[in-house]
Amino acid sequence: MEIRSACVAAPDRQAPSVNEDLVLAGPDFVVVLDGATAPAGVESGCRHDVAWLVAQLGGALVAPLLGRSRASLPDVLAEAIAAVGAEHAGTCDLTNPDSPSSTVAMVRVGSEAVEHLVLADSPVLLRAPDGRVTVVADDRIDFLPDYSLATVRRMRNHTGGFWVASTEPKAAYEAVGGSTDRVEVEVAALLTDGAARYSERYGHSWDELLGVLEGDGPQALIDRVREHELAADPVGFRGKRYDDATAVLCRLTP
Repeated sequence: MEIRSACVAAPDRQAPSVNEDLVLAGPDFVVVLDGATAPAGVESGCRHDVAWLVAQLGGALVAPLLGRSRASLPDVLAEAIAAVGAEHAGTCDLTNPDSPSSTVAMVRVGSEAVEHLVLADSPVLLRAPDGRVTVVADDRIDFLPDYSLATVRRMRNHTGGFWVASTEPKAAYEAVGGSTDRVEVEVAALLTDGAARYSERYGHSWDELLGVLEGDGPQALIDRVREHELAADPVGFRGKRYDDATAVLCRLTP
């Protein structure tokens, strides 16, 4: 599997070296994480920041994947969430609903199938040899009744709300996932919402997004997103004007 990636912090970060996205890859897998930045003044009950959670979760996910674990991707994720929880249960309040959290996108390529898992808003794109594009997305956060702090807190990791990787291993089994016959996948792309907004916010088709990834590369996609962000009316959409952005392009060998 040929893998190309770019992972770039938001340009308005006070500490540009801090990037709450993470890409980890091996010969037959890719993992992309996007930490959820807490609003100012929110008490998470955790002595660690979001970047710590992302790094710990990434390490816990990669170990079994490198070890060729036969566990399903939801099982791998559930065990990773539990392992990270055990790392700081003695120092942090894991019952706090505002505990640090992360999205998860995973692809694992086997001899017969390509497995995929998406938890929260970091989509996976799969393109077949005939050009058909399948979007694996978890859009439940788009259907909250409102986006006040109280509502988001109440509906995070609850049935009828949305799910993220935080302190609840059961969230792994709420992910959007499945598998596709390997012969039906020529290209896979994994994106955090900071890169996926090229289509989701700025109106380009998923085919156009893949075209940029393949033609000009992941960094070029992020550069185009930055151009849109700079030109956009900052009051014209929900959420942050700028975000950390990650794009990964995987080309499967025949």
